[in-house]
Amino acid sequence: MQTTSFPTITDPQVAPVYSGPLSAQLCGFIQEARDEVFIRLMLRMLVVMPLAMGAVWYAVHYTAVPFWAAWLAYLALWGLLLPPVILMLHCTMHRPFFRSKFLTKAHPYVMSALFGIPSGYREHHMAVHHVEDNMGEDISSTIAYQRDSFLHFLMYFGRFFFFVTIELPLYLFRKGRTSMARRVIVMETSHELLVLGVCLLDWRFGVPAFLLPMVVVRFMMMAGNWGQHAFINVDHKNNGIANAITCINVGYNRRCFNDGYHIGHHMKANRHWTELPGDFIANREQYVREGAVVFAGIDFFLVSLLLWTKQWGILARCYVRLDGVERSDAEVIAMLKERVKPVTRWPLESIGVAAAG
Repeated sequence: MQTTSFPTITDPQVAPVYSGPLSAQLCGFIQEARDEVFIRLMLRMLVVMPLAMGAVWYAVHYTAVPFWAAWLAYLALWGLLLPPVILMLHCTMHRPFFRSKFLTKAHPYVMSALFGIPSGYREHHMAVHHVEDNMGEDISSTIAYQRDSFLHFLMYFGRFFFFVTIELPLYLFRKGRTSMARRVIVMETSHELLVLGVCLLDWRFGVPAFLLPMVVVRFMMMAGNWGQHAFINVDHKNNGIANAITCINVGYNRRCFNDGYHIGHHMKANRHWTELPGDFIANREQYVREGAVVFAGIDFFLVSLLLWTKQWGILARCYVRLDGVERSDAEVIAMLKERVKPVTRWPLESIGVAAAG
């Protein structure tokens, strides 16, 4: 039997603090000083990624380095830098970032081009995922799948990868968001044509710099969303707690701006990332009362991997007993297995209709 008191939070609750003339200049471009970490990250990426792409081009054209070695080096760097960039975009789409409207619009598309991030990420996340809240009309909803099945995940990923450029605009048109739908069509088509054009120009450069990132980043984003919404509690109204999980005290939160606090994020999407741990602590009674699934020491991607490989014992050991009540690992596993089943009915609300919260 395991008993767990409410955990001490080790995730960051303050933003990095900078000083000096550069800091003063950078803060003049942004809405909030706490977001200086984002503009610094963006500027680093604007230097590092073009240089890395140039190095790949130079290596495959002017050196005897095997092209596959250049690929491995580039993709290792890309994979290391990608997570905080995606979560920077995630945070800045929910809150005002730049003072300039031009920079606000350009920023996500530049990062998308450099990292292979979907150009329609903002439209999908803001206008679909947070509106529908993983319910039936959410085109990235997990509820119809057996969420400990890798085969079901491949079906889920395949639908997103091959059809999102069709489904997302159709959803937006249907909901009357015509300008967003048109923007998705233009930007996603432009992105795909860019990838195709570069690969036709020189596949030895285009594949590692553009094609593989485009494929892999979509896989990773869907694997993360799968873990974030793997455990569904149909015994409660969907107010963010029943339809998501939270991961605490993990290195991923320190690198990626507390992205693990997914329940708190769904309950208030524009909450600043530094405030998410405090919100979790302040609302512990609600989390306990509504049976929130919280893990410590693992992130969403590892949750998905543990589900696909049926490592229930590890999940049970990482599961946080928020109320301090003794529960055996076997009891926790039984509960978790029940919550990964496909949702065919939700007694307290209609499937496909987003909760009022």
